[in-house]
Amino acid sequence: MDYLRPFDLAREHGISTQAVRNYERDGFIPLAERTPAGYRTYTDAHAAALRAYLALIPAHGYSLSGQIMRALNTGEPDAALTAIDRGHAQLLRDRETLAAVGRAVEHLKTGSDTASHALASTEPLSVGELSRRLGVTAATLRNWEEAGILAPDREPATGHRTYGAHDIRDAELAHLLRRGGYPLDHISTVVKQIRTAGGTQALSAALDDWRQRLTTRGVSMLTAAAQLAQYVTLLGIAPTEPLTHPTVTAMSP
Repeated sequence: MDYLRPFDLAREHGISTQAVRNYERDGFIPLAERTPAGYRTYTDAHAAALRAYLALIPAHGYSLSGQIMRALNTGEPDAALTAIDRGHAQLLRDRETLAAVGRAVEHLKTGSDTASHALASTEPLSVGELSRRLGVTAATLRNWEEAGILAPDREPATGHRTYGAHDIRDAELAHLLRRGGYPLDHISTVVKQIRTAGGTQALSAALDDWRQRLTTRGVSMLTAAAQLAQYVTLLGIAPTEPLTHPTVTAMSP
């Protein structure tokens, strides 16, 4: 068997030999064998593990990638596969959120519903007026405020809440996402993104960037899966029995 040095693994990826040693220490690649003089020696399995780990990072991030590799290297393939499943599930949730936010932004830009009418109006609404407009209770609006989704002004004399054009926009968006089943903390994050972007037009550009990043992540997952498959093969991880297909019997006419 031909052995590899830390330098050989590092050179392939343009990283330092110390980084290779750190990855070994953290369990991202298997422990190296040692020569009588104490020098590390690596094999093709170590090289495959390093390729897999570095491919996982843009796909799943550092934390989840580390979990996957440590699980494989400690003989826990089911734990590794579960971690991979979590990464794919998160990507799917992000895609669903992106689609929901995109629909919400279009909903606010159409000019054919109550949201556009509210945004065009400069007259603030009371709790009762906004709750009737949306068809929700005043308690619901207060819950949204506690979650950071709404931030209404207060009348100096009475302390009553007043909702301006941007508050109404945020309430419309929250109402749409809530009907889609999204939790309040998630809706709060989306609404804050709109506030930071400065409105729906700026958010549309941000959504395009978000969509591209999700596409890049999805492609990275495919690349990582290919590298992981090679490493898993070297580890000898396979189903206990080969998969079989049901036999199809031809039927007489």
